[in-house]
Amino acid sequence: MRVDSNLLNSLFTERLQNLRKRAESSGISKSGSVEVLRARLISSQILSDLDLSWEGIQAMSHKEMGDVLKIFGIKSSGSHKERRQRLWLHLNYDSRRMTIENLAEMNRDDLHEMCKKLELDLTGNRTVLMGRVAGVLTSQMNGWGRIKRSLRRNGLQSSLFQSLESEVKVEEATTPEIVGEIFHAAPAEALLEDASDSLLIGLDNQPSQVQGDLLTIHARVGDLERMVGTILRGHGGSWGESEKDLLLRLADRRGWPIIEQFVRHRVIMVATNIAEVKGATLVSGDESNPLVEDSETTINRIRSKLSSLDSNNV
Repeated sequence: MRVDSNLLNSLFTERLQNLRKRAESSGISKSGSVEVLRARLISSQILSDLDLSWEGIQAMSHKEMGDVLKIFGIKSSGSHKERRQRLWLHLNYDSRRMTIENLAEMNRDDLHEMCKKLELDLTGNRTVLMGRVAGVLTSQMNGWGRIKRSLRRNGLQSSLFQSLESEVKVEEATTPEIVGEIFHAAPAEALLEDASDSLLIGLDNQPSQVQGDLLTIHARVGDLERMVGTILRGHGGSWGESEKDLLLRLADRRGWPIIEQFVRHRVIMVATNIAEVKGATLVSGDESNPLVEDSETTINRIRSKLSSLDSNNV
């Protein structure tokens, strides 16, 4: 991907007034904050030959997506889906306005459309949809909407793509191998669907704070599954109190809302179910937790979901 580094460097370092003059001279809308205008100028003047529509973003390869995110000066790591979400948010919203607090002002149709663009489940009422979008905004916090401070202060200091290849290699090297699952032929959506449903059991009976926390975590159920897999891989397939504590520490470090005791217990219950389905060896003491379902209940529920999926595919 060929980039005019001098022009890009100017777009990174210029102040709002200069960016507005540049936009006006190029016939580009000069409205919005400095970061919104900067993204608009980069799209128009640096990446004019690239399709940055939602469909175009979906068609980008993992490597190409990383290159584009670097050109916009924002976080470029993460899974392919996370990169697509981040780029779409950066191109279409002002991070100062698109906040979790402001989601409460959006109607269901708008939230439904956001879920569609963010590749989230489209079912559920307004509150459920809002929780899913909130989960993405939380996980993507500080990853979009504002270029990196070093670029704003110093501009480009080295070749834009010289470290990309090494970053990809590091990601591949550190991606954990998931422990083998009991149901080898089971589609991933069956396990994730079960985990999603389990997180929200009895949601209506909980205080609003707990409901909001669980809905936020519900939007990250895929991350929860990967975290469990990582822990199992690093601990020889064992799942006990130390692994649960590690999971909660990792979740807290990522900013998950797990202050409420009920939320912590629910996350541990779902994580234990995931670990058991993956074939983990449960360490003595797990059975004493009243919030953990027995394995037969979990397995039967997932078998039911698999049967439903098979029926839909017929």
